[in-house]
Amino acid sequence: MEYAASVGISVENIAYSPDSVADYTLMLMLMAVRNAKATVRRSDRHDYRLNEVRGKELRDLTIGVVGTGRIGTAVVERLRGFGGRILACDRRPKTAADYVSLDELLRLSDIVTLHAPLTTDTHHLLGRQRIEQMKHGAFIINTGRGSLIDTEALVSALENGRLGGAALDVIEGEEGIFYADCRNKRIESKALLRLQEMPNVLITPHTAYYTDHALSDTVENSMANCLKFERRNQHG
Repeated sequence: MEYAASVGISVENIAYSPDSVADYTLMLMLMAVRNAKATVRRSDRHDYRLNEVRGKELRDLTIGVVGTGRIGTAVVERLRGFGGRILACDRRPKTAADYVSLDELLRLSDIVTLHAPLTTDTHHLLGRQRIEQMKHGAFIINTGRGSLIDTEALVSALENGRLGGAALDVIEGEEGIFYADCRNKRIESKALLRLQEMPNVLITPHTAYYTDHALSDTVENSMANCLKFERRNQHG
């Protein structure tokens, strides 16, 4: 940002409604705790028996929301309708939830959903040590940024049964894979391939934001920024 300003380049932020990602996050939570991936796969093979693993209801669970900016707050608002306990962790509390430390949130939560920005401080926010602190059988939901999680540590915790499952719309190393047709290409990410093999892991290609409304917001805000830039130059 500072360098761009020093060479005369204007940098603007394009905002869109948080509802698209918040809705998607709740969908992933529900799919994760109801074993949706395994159920759909069996149904596709015409195996309509009940799963040995029963689903869970959100009202019986504690959900920990890490990061309560616009999207995290929208997730909290949606969760209230399900009746479960909601914990939150953020340096600046912004919504009506029980704010606790990250360590306490991980220890108490049945579901942990990540909505923190990716910075040097939050890179691998959920590393091996923190994942080991989590409640046995807990679920991780990530619609934020892939590098908030140490993927290798996540794979290990899923393989050894420490975690109950994960639903990831973002993953480390997704660049060059997500948004591309890779049906006839070799996938280099071994972690991605391993996660996709697991019946209790949902992977989607960074698509939580992708709705008509969010894209309309993006276009409108881009145009507004351009007009603002033009007016600024005219009066400068």
